[in-house]
Amino acid sequence: MRLPVVLKLPDRAKNLKDPIVSELTDSLVERRWVDAGPNGLIGERIEFAGLQLTITDVLVRVQMHDGTVSTPLVRPNRPWIEIEAAPRLLAVAGAYVLHGIEHILFGFDHLLFVLALILIVRGRKMLLWTITAFTIAHSITLSLATLGVVQVSGPPVEATIALSILLLACEIVRLQRGEPSMTAQWPWVVAFSFGLLHGFGFAGALTQIGLPQRDIPLALFAFNVGVEMGQLIFIAAVLGLLAVARYFKPAPIVEQRALFATSYAIGALAAFWFIERLAGFAT
Repeated sequence: MRLPVVLKLPDRAKNLKDPIVSELTDSLVERRWVDAGPNGLIGERIEFAGLQLTITDVLVRVQMHDGTVSTPLVRPNRPWIEIEAAPRLLAVAGAYVLHGIEHILFGFDHLLFVLALILIVRGRKMLLWTITAFTIAHSITLSLATLGVVQVSGPPVEATIALSILLLACEIVRLQRGEPSMTAQWPWVVAFSFGLLHGFGFAGALTQIGLPQRDIPLALFAFNVGVEMGQLIFIAAVLGLLAVARYFKPAPIVEQRALFATSYAIGALAAFWFIERLAGFAT
């Protein structure tokens, strides 16, 4: 269903011709050609009437004639945006930190991978090394792919990310059965290897958002910081829940079954994603 949101341009902005609306299978695309006058839209307010009645955010991508790109988020509690001549450095950093946090917290495949690592790794020190290795790895490929040094097709990457989660779920089961596991012995090596892959996934999301041409290093750094902040928030939440569960001292058999159930749930979801994504780019 179409959201009850209407784009409202400044009064002096006039349509040069009737808008063209295209109905796709998963979206509605509307294209407009607008004359905003000699001064353009600088300093003007663009509103999204009706957004305040929803729980949806709007991602606005503004590209200037000089190539400068900004991508602010518009939220229901402030359903409008003012076009600035040039976004301030602090505003750019803040926007991309927020993009990074939201991407990781709503990127359920990445969160499941981190959850699987938490369930495999024994000891807080080793967990710190493992998460650090994962961070370093995906920061490398995120930077290389975003800057265009390395180019990898998105659909195969997404399918392989799902496969990496499935492999970790299998490793959790092997560990619980007392079978030898390379991941349990060298978790930071596995995290680093798969982290290189996940970095390409982050880069795909960042490419869709766009980068400000004048502040690419700042935006890239801020997005990475946001990803790490979101990742740390998730890790803290999981460790907190585990601490609460252990406070009640469940029977070993209950703890073992809960871990088995969690690992099978992770594996089943990852397998579904892998098949779905594999079918998606195969067709």
